[in-house]
Amino acid sequence: MSEPRRLAGRGPADALREAALDRLDDCRAAGVDPSLATVLVSDDPADRAFMDRKHDLCSEVGIDSRRVDLPPDAPAERVYRTVADLGADPAVTALFVQIPLPDHVDESEVRRRVPPEKDVDCFHPENVGRLVAGDPRVRPVTSRAVDRLLDAHDVTVAGRDAVVVGRGTAIGVPLAHLCCRRDATVTVCHSRTRDLAERTRAADLLVTAAGTPGLIDGSMVSPGVVVVDVSVNRVDGGVVGDVDAESVGERAAAVTPVPGGVGPLTMACLLDNVVRVSAAGAGVEVGGQSG
Repeated sequence: MSEPRRLAGRGPADALREAALDRLDDCRAAGVDPSLATVLVSDDPADRAFMDRKHDLCSEVGIDSRRVDLPPDAPAERVYRTVADLGADPAVTALFVQIPLPDHVDESEVRRRVPPEKDVDCFHPENVGRLVAGDPRVRPVTSRAVDRLLDAHDVTVAGRDAVVVGRGTAIGVPLAHLCCRRDATVTVCHSRTRDLAERTRAADLLVTAAGTPGLIDGSMVSPGVVVVDVSVNRVDGGVVGDVDAESVGERAAAVTPVPGGVGPLTMACLLDNVVRVSAAGAGVEVGGQSG
C-alpha cells in the first residue's frame, strides 16, 4: 500500500488563527478585552506543558491570562473556591479547568462553579446539555479541532463506522458525539472493552484519545482506515500519540501526524473560543460562523 495521506493541522490552524485575530480586533473595537484564567490541579509534566502552551498563545496575541496551579493534594474545598473566585472575577472573561482532576476532587462540583457564559471548553453541565441538544453555546476545543481538520482535508464522516478509543469527559465523549452528529455509526472503546483489536479493525474511521503510547499498532487496523490520533504523550523527551505510526501507516489511507496534526488546531480553536466567549459575555457580536 502507498504512503498514507498526512492530515496535517498547521494550514487549517493558521487560517483559523487569522480569523480569530480578526474577531479579537472586533472585540477590542467594541471595548471588550478578553482575559483567560486557567486552573491546573496536577504536577504531571505533560499537564503543565499543555498549560504552558495555552498561556504562551495568549502572550503571543496580547490576551491577558491568569494561571493558578495547585498541587494534586490540594484540599477539594480550595479547588472549588479557586474556580468560584475566578468565575466571579469581572476581569476574567473566559475560564478553563484542566481535567482529569485528582480523585478526591468532585469533578461535578468543579463543573458547576464555572460560569456557563465564561466556559471556554464546554465544561459546565448547562453547556454540555446544549451541545447534546444541538444548540451549543461553546464547543469543546479538541472535538472542534478534529471537526475542522476532517473538513479541511475533505474526509467524509457520514456513513462511516467510527471507533473512538477513550471515553474521558474532556475529549473522548465529545469526539464520540461529534462523530454521531456527523452521521457516523459510533463505537466507544475504553479500558473495559473486550478484544480492543477486534473493535478497531471494524473501523474505517478510528479516533484515539486514550493517552497510551503505542496502544494501536498495524495489526489492529484494517486497510484503508482513516486514523485521527488526538493524544500527545511525552516519551523519552519526544512526543508520540496512541498510534504506532510506522505499522499503522502501512495500512491506513490517511493519518494525523503527532505532533503537527490535531494539536495546532486545538490551540487555534482555544484562541477562537476565548474570543467568542468573551464577546458573547459582553453582548458583542463578532464576525464569522462558530464551526
